[in-house]
Amino acid sequence: MNSRPEDTSADDQRERSPEEIQQEIDGTREELARTLEALESRLSPRRRLNDAAESVRDTGQRWMRTGLNAVTPDITTMIRLDHTHVLALFRRFKPYTRQGKKRALVTNACLALEIHAQLEEEIFYPAMLEAAGPSAQLDKSVKEHETMRKLIADLRALEPGDPNYDETFRALIRDVLHHVADEETTLLPLAEEVMGDQLGELGLQMTRRRLELLKPHAQEVAMTSVRSFPVLFGAAAAGALVLGWLTLRPRGREID
Repeated sequence: MNSRPEDTSADDQRERSPEEIQQEIDGTREELARTLEALESRLSPRRRLNDAAESVRDTGQRWMRTGLNAVTPDITTMIRLDHTHVLALFRRFKPYTRQGKKRALVTNACLALEIHAQLEEEIFYPAMLEAAGPSAQLDKSVKEHETMRKLIADLRALEPGDPNYDETFRALIRDVLHHVADEETTLLPLAEEVMGDQLGELGLQMTRRRLELLKPHAQEVAMTSVRSFPVLFGAAAAGALVLGWLTLRPRGREID
């Protein structure tokens, strides 16, 4: 009658052996791997690239009717491709990965996330606010970006051999997974309902701004991508750059 369950729980916590703690860590890693695998099957890169190609065709047809010579995916397609890009990097990060590749994966992911967040805050979220009005989900997304930036700053202060490096990156993965799930199930479907033909124009704005943000980091992106991606993702990145160049190139100008 006098025993207190909470005291027993506290004693159990203090008396856990190193083996039990390691088992808990391994369980968390396995759960995270299963979550990533499930998301990757839903967010298939091939499917996303096919969706992007379809979006390009649709946008081209719309803009041909309005006399504009530009082709770029809808903004919601671009956001989904960004998600797929980062999830692919997450999936390649393993405890036993060589330190040089770990650094490349983390560097690539952090830069991609920073640019993605800035593009959303500058272009997508204001457009959603205007089209659909204020929402708790938009406010939550901005706060999640702030948390993400703090973890990225922490990562950049660490080396791949640091004991906290892997756990900090896994914390970033967990936060991003929640953020992606919220956007893909709530914000993006809503955008496609309320913004209609505006999605293509916003996609063009995002492409132009993305190239501006990427330009100072071109060498870093190239070097880390070589170590991070198989051929499929290299082709996807190249395709995105070609689309951006076509969008920004002045009409009638010859290639030097």
